[in-house]
Amino acid sequence: MRPRYTLFAILAVAGLLLDQASKLYINRSMQLFDSIPVVANFFNITYVRNPGAAFSFLSNASWRLPFFIGISLVASIAILVAFHKLRNDQRLAQISLAMIFSGAIGNLIDRVRMGEVIDFLDVHWYRHHWPAFNVADSLICVGVFLLALDMLLEDRPSKG
Repeated sequence: MRPRYTLFAILAVAGLLLDQASKLYINRSMQLFDSIPVVANFFNITYVRNPGAAFSFLSNASWRLPFFIGISLVASIAILVAFHKLRNDQRLAQISLAMIFSGAIGNLIDRVRMGEVIDFLDVHWYRHHWPAFNVADSLICVGVFLLALDMLLEDRPSKG
């Protein structure tokens, strides 16, 4: 196996294990809506479930589950195709796609298993809360940021 495929597999599996282990721990050790302050007025561990997408988007739509499962599968295949097309020297893009893939599969597993996603990372400023999220969401967001950074760096003209 080529080194970049090994890197992809290691990162994707590590991210997936971290995501699923954290959700399993939260599900087994907390009751739904329990909250544990970690940093006062800024960060809690709060157990919630999200049947929708980001910000509970489409959470009440009757067709949401097959839609999100389908989107996750299409996105995962697109990520694998995009990864295959990368050059060997595009290390940052390889890492970012592995992170996005891992996050997509992590949330897909929740949707298939439970019909919703376990969220527990609760960032807030006093009473003003950002919607809770999970490790998979973090992997996707950081991966997208790194991919955008890679695109910006790739487009810069080289000094020569």
